[in-house]
Amino acid sequence: MQLLHHVQSLRHALNAARSEGKKIGLVPTMGNLHDAHLALVKQAQATCDVVVVSIFVNRLQFGLNEDWDKYPRTLERDAQKLKAIGCDYIFCPEENEIYPNGMDTQTRVIVPTMANALCGASRPGHFDGVTTVVAKLFNIVEPDVAVFGLKDYQQLAIIRRMAEDLCLSLKIEAGSIVRESDGLAMSSRNTFITEQERPRANVLNKQLNAVKTAIENGDMDFLALQAASQQVISEAGFKPDYFSICNSKTLDIAAQDDKHLTILGAMYTQGARLIDNISLSLPQ
Repeated sequence: MQLLHHVQSLRHALNAARSEGKKIGLVPTMGNLHDAHLALVKQAQATCDVVVVSIFVNRLQFGLNEDWDKYPRTLERDAQKLKAIGCDYIFCPEENEIYPNGMDTQTRVIVPTMANALCGASRPGHFDGVTTVVAKLFNIVEPDVAVFGLKDYQQLAIIRRMAEDLCLSLKIEAGSIVRESDGLAMSSRNTFITEQERPRANVLNKQLNAVKTAIENGDMDFLALQAASQQVISEAGFKPDYFSICNSKTLDIAAQDDKHLTILGAMYTQGARLIDNISLSLPQ
């Protein structure tokens, strides 16, 4: 495994692999890796000859009063985990390598649909930062396949739309949500959940599953289901951000005749903002 910090050194290594006809996979991350990240890497390894994991805490996607400076940087531990599963390259650039002209004048890649609702409403500009850095990583690595986790469903949907709009030729794969034994989705931000909150932190996942079951059993009063779910989360001691039943492709608020639905939720603990989702398909 090689740890590379510069765009040109990574391109040089990948050009050699590409000239040998090798298929290249990319797993973009911000580091502080856990089992869910490693599952994405293994998924990329299953179909690719060479896998690159990027580790870059992208300041452009953090808003004011967010936790960019507190976000854990654990490169040595991350490298050990990636080496243990046979990762080929870690790309860990400094900020001036990704944004050589500074962030204030950086060209932005903006997806005007889906980016301002749900998480985008609570984190203005967040997805502009995500799509900008992901587009840059796609240009740097030129992967055949890129793998993103389903936990960040809105992010995945936006990146797929960006790739479609920009006529990118790579394949974007979704990795299943990896969960703790009680259903809580694995996240780097779970370390900010207090010991007192932890036994109740799976309330979001429980409510997503409860609403999925209710819809499958014929309850189509989406507004009432959403309101009741926010109340359940509040009663568990957390602050709901949103709880929305959406069209799986567009992320518009679901209509009664939509057959492919995704239920998305976000809530605040004392020190973290947790997100989760679940999808379902209704009979045609």
